[in-house]
Amino acid sequence: MSSQVIENTAIDNINAAGLKAVLNIFKKWECSNEQIQKILSVSRAALHNYKHNPEKAKLTADQLERISYILNIHATLRTVFSNPENQYGFMKMPNNNPYFNGKTPLALIATGKFGILYEVFKRIDTMRGGAW
Repeated sequence: MSSQVIENTAIDNINAAGLKAVLNIFKKWECSNEQIQKILSVSRAALHNYKHNPEKAKLTADQLERISYILNIHATLRTVFSNPENQYGFMKMPNNNPYFNGKTPLALIATGKFGILYEVFKRIDTMRGGAW
């Protein structure tokens, strides 16, 4: 087996692990399939396939970046909150801080717009430093 094949297999395994983790996070956030489709920028058929065979998913660079932001949002929430109700419930809580304007973080990222996902991540990430 060539080193390129081994490297690609390792990358595919990492991608599948990230996808599985994100799908589990979405389940705990109580996301609908439609929300997941928009957040990850995938079709209904692709989402169905990803859920049943994440190791066979062929993810684009954009989708991998979206997965990365979701994993980082989750990591931040786990750092900031010690209780699972806030770790997993925060994304569904109306937020009156600037930018959110009473909307939930999940509602914003479920628009599917990459820039909004980035902004929500950036604002949640500031919670690590106590900026809220």
